[in-house]
Amino acid sequence: MNTPSLEIKELAFAYPDGNQALFGVNLSIQKGERVALLGPNGAGKTTLVMHMNGIHPTSHGSIHVAGQLVDSKNKESIKEIRSKVGIVFQDPDDQLFMPTVAEDVAFGPYNMGLRADELNAVVNEALELVGMLEFRDRPPHHLSFGQRRRVAVATVLAMKPEILVLDEPSSNLDPASRRELADILRSLDITIVMVTHDLPYAHEICARSVILNGGIIVADGPTKSILTNTALLAANRLELPVGFVI
Repeated sequence: MNTPSLEIKELAFAYPDGNQALFGVNLSIQKGERVALLGPNGAGKTTLVMHMNGIHPTSHGSIHVAGQLVDSKNKESIKEIRSKVGIVFQDPDDQLFMPTVAEDVAFGPYNMGLRADELNAVVNEALELVGMLEFRDRPPHHLSFGQRRRVAVATVLAMKPEILVLDEPSSNLDPASRRELADILRSLDITIVMVTHDLPYAHEICARSVILNGGIIVADGPTKSILTNTALLAANRLELPVGFVI
């Protein structure tokens, strides 16, 4: 059997103030799966994601990415894990800080040792995947919000990650940008974990959904089945837009 992209076993975590955010989470995601991580605010979704690449240390339980243990005490291991788990933040301006689009996308691979033609090829490939190659020499702040979000995705794809994690990818996008990003995400041959409150977007992109609430997984299954379970949605403060039909 193929090694899962992500294997989380009995993950528990409490913040220094004593707030218990995760209670023994178990989750396995196979290579190439697209999984929506759903749940109300304060459910533990961000805490879980921050464990995937070692931002939060694993104090109880274990996490493996493509078979490699996420060991927060091993700096070399964490450096490698962070190249395997790429997080695209909700605000693209948190990730774009270089003078040009190409320099932003090159930043990660350059720091991993790529140079010259090899670096340029990686940058062009990542930008082409998100339909932004023609903008490679533009300053990011001259782009629309939707274009900046696509460049932010490219900065992560340039690292050739095992898992692409997206935090509320559809937020603040106009309808055309929303559709364009959805088309891009469906075209990628990569494992995707999408944290979102946008249930129609989860339905559009992810075949599988996981509901996290109160620091535990309360549902895990086909997105269609979860989104048509009105009692389950209500119990976890999740709502479909009025008039949306699956």
